[in-house]
Amino acid sequence: MRRLQYNAPVISTFFFLSLLALVLGTLTAGGTTWALFSVYRAPLSDPLTYVRLFTHVLGHTGAEHFLGNMLLLLVVGPPLEEKYGSRTLLSTVLATAFVSGVLQCLLFPGTALLGASGIVFMLIMLSSLSGMRAGRIPLTLILVAVLYLGQEVYSIVFVRDQIANLMHIVGGVCGTAFGFLLAARKRP
Repeated sequence: MRRLQYNAPVISTFFFLSLLALVLGTLTAGGTTWALFSVYRAPLSDPLTYVRLFTHVLGHTGAEHFLGNMLLLLVVGPPLEEKYGSRTLLSTVLATAFVSGVLQCLLFPGTALLGASGIVFMLIMLSSLSGMRAGRIPLTLILVAVLYLGQEVYSIVFVRDQIANLMHIVGGVCGTAFGFLLAARKRP
């Protein structure tokens, strides 16, 4: 008899926390989403300001936003967690959340940011570097970067929507940086 395995604990827990945030947001008509799962410039005297720098990646505007992010997270994340380990992957998620949260507050003081897109794009770029060998840059990195960055830059310039494309790019840059750092750490 086969038993259910709670594999990829960081990715699985991220999924369930995001689902909980979505359910709470729905039950409170967005109250908890605004209070806990969105980052925006707020007084530094408010303790939740610091919490939101990390928890904004768990919030989503609705089921469609949630599903779009979670499907990619669940496909790309587990192999990376297996390769790099849960502690390392958790560190990359927290660092990406913090960087994007701080940049959102500094660069866009009048708007809020929420969602796991930056984390997903960090994982995508990290994945494109996961097979890197010493002194070589994987072709997949170049292809993913050109397609991904091209799409995001196009959206920034030509599309007017509520999507934080710059924060997607920030996530991608974080993933690329982590990929190179982790590859350098592996070398003897």
